[in-house]
Amino acid sequence: MWVPLICFVVVALLATAGTGVVDAAAGRREVYVVYMGAVPPRTPPSFLQETHLRLVGSVLKGQVARNVVVQQYNHGFSGFAARLSKEEAAALRRKPGVVSVFPDPVYQLHTTRSWDFLQQQQQTDVVVKIGSSAKSRHSPNKPSAASSSSSATTAGDTIIGLLDSGIWPESPSFDDAGFGPVPARWKGTCMSGDDFNSSNCNKKLIGARYYDVGEVTRGGGVRRSGSARDQAGHGTHTSSTAAGNAVAGASYYGLASGTAKGGSAASRLAMYRVCSEEGCAGSAILAGFDDAIGDGVDVISVSLGASPYFSPDFSEDPIAIGAFHAVAKGVTVACSAGNAGPGSSTVVNAAPWIMTVAAATIDRDFESDVVLGGGNSSAVKGGAINFSNLDKSPKYPLITGESAKSSSVSDNKSASHCEPGTLDAGKIKGKIVLCHHSQSDTSKMVKVDELKSGGAVGSILVNDVERSVTTAYLDFPVTEVTSAAAANLHKYIASTSEPVATITPSITVTEFKPAPVVAYFSSRGPSSQTGNILKPDVAAPGVNILAAWIPTSSLPSGQKQPSQFNLISGTSMSCPHVAGAAATIKAWNPTWSPAAIRSAIMTTATQLNNDKAPMTTDAGSAATPFDYGAGQVNPSGALDPGLVYDLAEEDYLQFLCNYGYGASQIKLITSSLPSGFSCAANASKDLISDLNYPSIALTGLGNSSSGRTVSRAVTNVGAQEEATYTVAVAAPTGLDVKVVPSELQFTKSVKKLGFQVTFSSNSTAAKGTLSGSITWSDGKHTVRSPFVVSK
Repeated sequence: MWVPLICFVVVALLATAGTGVVDAAAGRREVYVVYMGAVPPRTPPSFLQETHLRLVGSVLKGQVARNVVVQQYNHGFSGFAARLSKEEAAALRRKPGVVSVFPDPVYQLHTTRSWDFLQQQQQTDVVVKIGSSAKSRHSPNKPSAASSSSSATTAGDTIIGLLDSGIWPESPSFDDAGFGPVPARWKGTCMSGDDFNSSNCNKKLIGARYYDVGEVTRGGGVRRSGSARDQAGHGTHTSSTAAGNAVAGASYYGLASGTAKGGSAASRLAMYRVCSEEGCAGSAILAGFDDAIGDGVDVISVSLGASPYFSPDFSEDPIAIGAFHAVAKGVTVACSAGNAGPGSSTVVNAAPWIMTVAAATIDRDFESDVVLGGGNSSAVKGGAINFSNLDKSPKYPLITGESAKSSSVSDNKSASHCEPGTLDAGKIKGKIVLCHHSQSDTSKMVKVDELKSGGAVGSILVNDVERSVTTAYLDFPVTEVTSAAAANLHKYIASTSEPVATITPSITVTEFKPAPVVAYFSSRGPSSQTGNILKPDVAAPGVNILAAWIPTSSLPSGQKQPSQFNLISGTSMSCPHVAGAAATIKAWNPTWSPAAIRSAIMTTATQLNNDKAPMTTDAGSAATPFDYGAGQVNPSGALDPGLVYDLAEEDYLQFLCNYGYGASQIKLITSSLPSGFSCAANASKDLISDLNYPSIALTGLGNSSSGRTVSRAVTNVGAQEEATYTVAVAAPTGLDVKVVPSELQFTKSVKKLGFQVTFSSNSTAAKGTLSGSITWSDGKHTVRSPFVVSK
């Protein structure tokens, strides 16, 4: 299907992924994941595999262990997935050394100018011209940030792994011209399979794996894809967004034309195909994480997740488990926040070791206007992607859906919204139909298909909710207008007995204002799991993003070749933007931890749009930290953050204590537990706010004048070892915020300093959630941390 895919699927089903093998003694078998925590030190993978087989064999009834185990994890963490009965799963849960046993969940994918808009200057761009054999490579320019180590690796040595739907290796975005040898530390492979072999990898795409066990189909069986080749397009798109070459002449059939490039174009790519078009099995996700850790990636990008209405415990969430062990090994993990917005508490992938990414717009739009008859000199502005072949002159009859109501329908509202079955085909034939949509649950495409089959020549949809996301209607002339614009259309229709109009084909509009705005679909905080950790962390471009795509057999009229690029939207698209930024930071700061990299991205983010005004949501309301975290990512600024909020694995273990895990369970999760580690007697979720995070979240402040105090520590990574930072607080009415000390003095020997922040209510009238920021500055660097406080 060549229609651009808007990846807004957000419902993840807790589904089984087994083949339904039935054992008379054990009952119906389903796939379960058995998670056993960290790999014990100096344990060979072969020994671990035998241990897993012995363990599962100890609970089987008449089955051979090797016949039921479908995945084994032995690089980044220990565990396996197996087809078990409920009784066998329960028996394994009671075994020593087992952290958790849970049914294999199915998660969903969260489905050029974006990097130009972020003003990202590539350290090394491979430029490929479409339609030309000419290729060039620019010399790398090290950023001015003095925090970049003189021994830093080049960007070409960083490796981004993507857990996704596969990749189309022939795309020019993955050409390896100009790339040096594959980094010697790479331990991965290029798996051969159906229509994919080792020669499809190169010095750009250095690895590809696939996991066919557990992939569900709509029929409920197991899909054996047998290849890392992308059949959905999603993984190809995210890969090129993160690290695709700069490809000149890229466009979507002439729209959004320019140079498409990834955030870290010089980085290498590795694809871990864990998803089909129907979903992503948890057992495969864990296998992807395990292999990515063992292969030696630097950054993992994960544009998929669970439903916000299914919130598994961290020990039963494949993404949280895999990401924890990846971060413990020094691998940065970026995940999409989800597409269930704009409702509150819809954010997913909210574990504190994950960088959670919201979606925002860029300064590009696609305009398709309505030209009215009767001497009207100005067009009514609309937006959509269509290749309208209507006459430029307004000669097509224009009617409302209500006026075309079928005689068998009594509900005028349903007809005005052009709901299926409500319109008379004889009344819409040859006409442009004006339909309201903002309050309709019916898909726009369903309405348009029905109008098209009824003989309409075009449609105007009134849509205030989803305006920031441009829908592709392609050959059928459709545009979308706001309610305000629709009022002018209704006025014109009422003014004449023969209203006529036409719809113009789409054009690309750049420098669109305001931008960025938070996309309506982007999932919002607070997290239902971790209210004392602010999520999402940051926003990035995720609307109408142009990136590489898979070939298609169907083409728009007049086109001879399928587009190599596509425009799609979702937090799936924003996540790889941040992964690319993280890879660039890692390239110039190879010793930085994942927490330091996240801190650099968060504390340098912007909260202003291109009108120099505070960012808003696409509904026009002021954006809050629950919408965009610290703000829109600023990749160039993140290369020189000045200060970072760092975290080590032990800090995350203390978080787990405060979250409610016991020391005995935590000892299984990690292999590097400090001697004498124990959870504090006063461990509580309130203490989660003390995690050294680049943002602050407090719940349950109340009206006490004594308030609540949290602690933070920052490390100087700037060029000046002798530096003095002073604090500035932006606090809302009703909240007192005090920072002690108000000045931090760093020296050659003092690189890390702590401070405390006390929040107290100064008004009983102030209710709900209050937000503001704490900013440290030395005159050159601005290190901003947002806070949210709920009373």
